[in-house]
This record gives sequence, structure tokens and C-alpha cells, in this order.
Amino acid sequence: MTIASMTGFAREAGITGPYRWAWELKTVNARGLDVRLRTPPGYDALGEEARQTIGKAIGRGTCHAGLTITRSEAEPTVRVNENVLGALVAAVGRMTLPAAVGPASLDGLLAVRGVVEVVENADDEALAEALLADLRAALARALDALLAARRGEGAALSTILLNHLDGIAHLTEAAELCPARRPEAIRARLAEQVASLVEANGGLDPQRLHQEAVLLAAKADIREELDRLRAHVAAARALLAEGGVIGRRLDFLAQEFSREANTLCAKANDVSLTTIGLDLKTVVEQFREQVQNVE
Repeated sequence: MTIASMTGFAREAGITGPYRWAWELKTVNARGLDVRLRTPPGYDALGEEARQTIGKAIGRGTCHAGLTITRSEAEPTVRVNENVLGALVAAVGRMTLPAAVGPASLDGLLAVRGVVEVVENADDEALAEALLADLRAALARALDALLAARRGEGAALSTILLNHLDGIAHLTEAAELCPARRPEAIRARLAEQVASLVEANGGLDPQRLHQEAVLLAAKADIREELDRLRAHVAAARALLAEGGVIGRRLDFLAQEFSREANTLCAKANDVSLTTIGLDLKTVVEQFREQVQNVE
């Protein structure tokens, strides 16, 4: 199983009868899962259905999903109410009109309210069902495209993270083999420091100095940090091989890498070992930054 990035974009558009529609899906980094959906009025049920579908497909990240629908202008239907018109004609025919009043004309009768009706064409049930079916299918295609984009970026992220892990492993071994860590080098430095102290103050207790030297040597030992760094590298590689939603666990390991690198720098008692520790901190920070993109 591969890993996925939390960033991606997909768009799916089409036409159903007089309707033009488009789905747009965009995901960005987030600590958890957050689906934010916008649908036109009257499509609340479809929106809730889409929210659940997206929530099942994405494990982590903020998803902005939007549906737009526009309807082309349709010619209205003009209908003459023949019953009303007939009743008017009959009524006028029965009337005796004054000489100054002319007979009723057809255009005059048609102007009477209720004779001519303008009816907006309403969607039939078949068109409404076809539109919903097309919108559901388009959402599925857009979601597939979004997931493919996230997996594609995830594959690139996996390569980058593995390279950083190689760098951490290399620097860990460099610290292990650093000449400054050899017992004889540590003894020589401690002996030099002790000699300086004795020369500066001849009243110092040699036994006490020996005990302090032993404590300093123990504090300067970085073997535990190196062992933990190796264990964290192995765990991170195992997670990348496992794949899936592993971003949070990788982020935890990044924090552990940083803690061990800081401790190594604090214990370093030689410039060469300090340089390795600083390089290690740089690679660990690069690893941590990339992990923030992993689902």
C-alpha cells in the first residue's frame, strides 16, 4: 500500500438537459479530517450524501467541495383558457351596447386577466432523476481523480522521506565512528582538563577529580541516542512500506528524531561530533517538514 499526500485537486463538469453543472474538490493539509461542502439551494440531501462519501474516502486533510448548477433559459408555454374566453364572448353577445361603445375585439378579450396564461416549464420527474444520477456519477469520478492526485504526490513524498531517512542513518553511523567517541580520545581530553584544574588549584582532591571525570564521561556517552536513532529509522521505513494513513505516526517519529539529535548535540564534547549533530538536526527538520504533507 502506498502513502498519500493531503493536497490535491479535481474537477468534473457536464450537461444534463438544460442544466450545466460542475463539481470541484480541493484538499489541503490539516491535523484531522474536515469536509466543507457548498451546494445550491434545494440540493441539501445530495450535499449530505456527498459529505459522507468524501469522508469515507479520505482519511485526513481539509476537503473543500463545491457544486455549481446553472439552468439555460427555457421558452415559457402560452396557453389560452378557452372556457374563460368563451364565457366572455357569450356574455358580451348578450349585452346591448350603447351607440358610442364599439363591439368587443379579440385582442381586448385576450387582455382580460385569466384568458391568457404564461406557464413556466417545470422539470419533469425523469429529468430530475437523470440530473441527480449524473451528479452522483460525476462526484464519484471527481473523487477518484482527487485520490489519484493525492497518491501520485504521496509516491513522490515517499521517495523524499526515504532519502531523508538514509541521511539520518548515514549521520548516525558517522557519529558512531567519530574518532572523538573513542575511549582513548575521551580519556585524553578528560586528563587534559583534570591536569588544568590541578595546576590551577593544587588543593583539589585527586579522588574527587577522578569521580567527576567518570561522571563527565558517562554524561558524554551518546550510545543510547544512537541506538534510538537507528530504531526510529527502522520504524519510519516500516511505516512507509506499510502505507495508508500514517501521517500522525510519522510526525511522532519526527519529534523523536529531533529530541535525539538535540541530546546528541548537547552531549557532544568535540567540534567534529557537534558538526555531525548539527547536520543531523538539519536533515531531521527537513524530514519533519515533509511529513506534514502525509495523510
